[in-house]
Amino acid sequence: MSFGPISIPDRVVVFDYGEVISVSPTDADKRIVEELAGVDPEALWPRYWATRDDLDRGTIGTAQYWADIARDLGVSWSPARIHEIWLADFRSWLSVAPVVFEILTDLKAGGTRTALLSNAGPDFGGAFRFSPLGSMFDDFFVSGELLLLKPEPSIYEHVAEALGIPADQIVFIDNREVNVRGAESIGIAGHVFVGADELRDFLEGLTPSASASPSASASASASASASASMGASA
Repeated sequence: MSFGPISIPDRVVVFDYGEVISVSPTDADKRIVEELAGVDPEALWPRYWATRDDLDRGTIGTAQYWADIARDLGVSWSPARIHEIWLADFRSWLSVAPVVFEILTDLKAGGTRTALLSNAGPDFGGAFRFSPLGSMFDDFFVSGELLLLKPEPSIYEHVAEALGIPADQIVFIDNREVNVRGAESIGIAGHVFVGADELRDFLEGLTPSASASPSASASASASASASASMGASA
């Protein structure tokens, strides 16, 4: 259900994908990967994450990523089995949160410019651009295509340059505070995603009508205090 257009005419709102727009892989999703891999899950998942940054940075490809996992676990997967495992894992990241999709729909309806910035392998680029989700965004930035990675300042600098705007005209949404702080380090306004309701409130607070309301300064002050408190407790 849409709550109505969200118009932020002087900003570009940049979204992370994983666990902001997408939902986390389910236990059932993980079991499919585990069964295909045929190894102890307690050994598989730490190894899965250990070199994920290399995949997301684009320094290794998907086949090599999974072959390296097999080698480190002391097993051998055929190229066909690697494809099966990759596909099961890939699919597990494609489900999106309807309540966040509705926010994207409202931003689009309001004429707000949006972009996607994800730490992801190049294999996700096509899914981002050519799925129905892709119609919600004006620009796409995939770390594995750029050979850059959040939270390094260089990736945010690239985004600002590609968008053709100063950093202070970008609003960045991510569920990981370290990535938000990386964006803020070059002057981008950041929001740590904790839920759709909080995100909607934050974005509506950036609209011209909210800025003109008598309570806008009080709301902005409360938001800044909450952000500072979150940073101190992390």
